[in-house]
Amino acid sequence: MGHDGAGEFRSKISGIGSYLPEKILTNFDLEKMVDTNNDWIIERTGIKHRHIAKDGEGVSDLGYHAAQKALKMANLTAQDIDMIIVCTVSGDQVMPSTACVLQSKLGCRNIFSFDLSAACSGFVYGLSVADQFIRTGMYKHVLVVGGEVLHPFVNYEDRETCILFGDAAGAWIVSRAEKEYPNVIMSSHLHADGNLGDLFVLPAGGSKIPFSAEVLANKTQYVKMKGREIFKNAVRTMTDCCHEALNANGVKPHEVDWLVPHQANLRILESVASHFEFPTEKVVVSLHETGNTSAASIPVAFDMAFQEGKIKRGQLILLAAFGAGLTSGSLLLRF
Repeated sequence: MGHDGAGEFRSKISGIGSYLPEKILTNFDLEKMVDTNNDWIIERTGIKHRHIAKDGEGVSDLGYHAAQKALKMANLTAQDIDMIIVCTVSGDQVMPSTACVLQSKLGCRNIFSFDLSAACSGFVYGLSVADQFIRTGMYKHVLVVGGEVLHPFVNYEDRETCILFGDAAGAWIVSRAEKEYPNVIMSSHLHADGNLGDLFVLPAGGSKIPFSAEVLANKTQYVKMKGREIFKNAVRTMTDCCHEALNANGVKPHEVDWLVPHQANLRILESVASHFEFPTEKVVVSLHETGNTSAASIPVAFDMAFQEGKIKRGQLILLAAFGAGLTSGSLLLRF
């Protein structure tokens, strides 16, 4: 549902940050592991390399680094944060939540902290939740982290999936905006179509199929996807969400400075741009360096573009995502 927020308060983005692990897995590395090659991967996906967390490095660790950068930019300390949302499908462990682990690592107060699971749409979902808590006046500063350590869930013998995923984290601090402050979150539009849930699954490790020797033998602890159907639905759902955000705010595509989409596949991004006649040079692309980092992808791509001087304060920016579920969402903001 869209939300235009007639509430008293509005949300601004006071700080952003991102973190990529040091270890890099290139297409040439993958050539040695599975029947594929660099040219094929680039042609099909646009990905050149992806970052991989080191052993024992979890989402809370990557999120910690990203959050510290966001706090610094916002000129805040961990003590100022009122709430933490960690958007992830690859948390440190089943319980406690990664948000609670991160809360402890950052040294925050005794605050509301939880994980949000919406796969690659997670960050847009998380921003929308944070925005509601700011709009109602309940909180002043919400830390939203999109983080994934996906490589343990990837089967490096499956050439369809192993070329796609990487590890990363991005963090935004969503803060209460001063009255009449122009750079705010304008609206968010979120969806889920559970009927398409079987297109992208991680079958084992939950209560339905707990870990067992059989699971390991059948390799059901790894992600499985139906690439062709996902592609088709991704283009459709992201295009719909973009239209929805623009229509809700009476904004024309040419007025948007940047589209920051979920970084899944270059072909998907190009298709979405052409579907609503958005110039590809105004689409932020970072997947050649990161691969698909699921919930981390939008904040990481956004931060990279900001660090490069492309994204600037005051610009009108559209975020769009789709993910397993199938979830989808868009968010329009003036940064």
